[in-house]
Amino acid sequence: GTITLRPQAGNPKPRLFRLASDRAVINRMGFNNKGLDSAAIRLAKRNKVPGIVAANIGPNRDSQDAPADCAQCARTLAPLADFLVVNVSSPNTPGLREMQNAKPLDELVQAVLGARDESGWPTPVVVKIAPDLDPSGCEAIARVVLDRSVDGLVVSNTSTGLRDGLTGTNAGEAGGLSGAPLFALSTQVLADMYRLTEGRLTLIGVGGISSGADAYAKIRAGASLTELYTALVYNGPGLIQRIHNELAALLKKDGFSSVGEAVGTASHPQ
Repeated sequence: GTITLRPQAGNPKPRLFRLASDRAVINRMGFNNKGLDSAAIRLAKRNKVPGIVAANIGPNRDSQDAPADCAQCARTLAPLADFLVVNVSSPNTPGLREMQNAKPLDELVQAVLGARDESGWPTPVVVKIAPDLDPSGCEAIARVVLDRSVDGLVVSNTSTGLRDGLTGTNAGEAGGLSGAPLFALSTQVLADMYRLTEGRLTLIGVGGISSGADAYAKIRAGASLTELYTALVYNGPGLIQRIHNELAALLKKDGFSSVGEAVGTASHPQ
């Protein structure tokens, strides 16, 4: 989920729908959360819990100054998270995806990076983008994140398209689609962003991963890290170990001694 400056109830329920026959989920959560102060209190206690924790931040639905609101979130959470994710791509907050355009994205990124610096913590900042971008949109994002020295991108959020061919009874619900149907599109956008950013940024590959082969495809498209959610709904937590085992075998088969060696090799074959 995404943390906003002020508490937010989210969209009316029901707002999460399984499409089991498609191995997919549609959600329209709407940034439901208890706000920055509550999240900061919980994150301050996380030293007792091992692992890497990212803090997703975004503007409230009724925000009058999204850059300022996100900056405050970044200033507060930078000391408490391992990296910050600026979410400008949820389809469930009206107008949010317009912040992927060059001018508003540049203003937002400047505000967040400035607040991060003010915090005194060198916490990496990445931007989470949509899969439903045209080539000019991808190019605009690449220019901004390179010019402003953003640390990386999360590619990608859920899709508002890809409904053709779905068979689940909830296929007509409004919201963002995740899971298997998103894999091809999100992987293509990932490869495009790897090329446009010249391999200079950390890319996190997200969208439809349910096997080691899927994770490997994201890595070869340019991802240094991968993320999954929907597949856990259908496969359970044992999926993680299976992906690790399958990925290790694929890397070995192709002669790679580490994930890092395989990053982006679909664009630049070894």
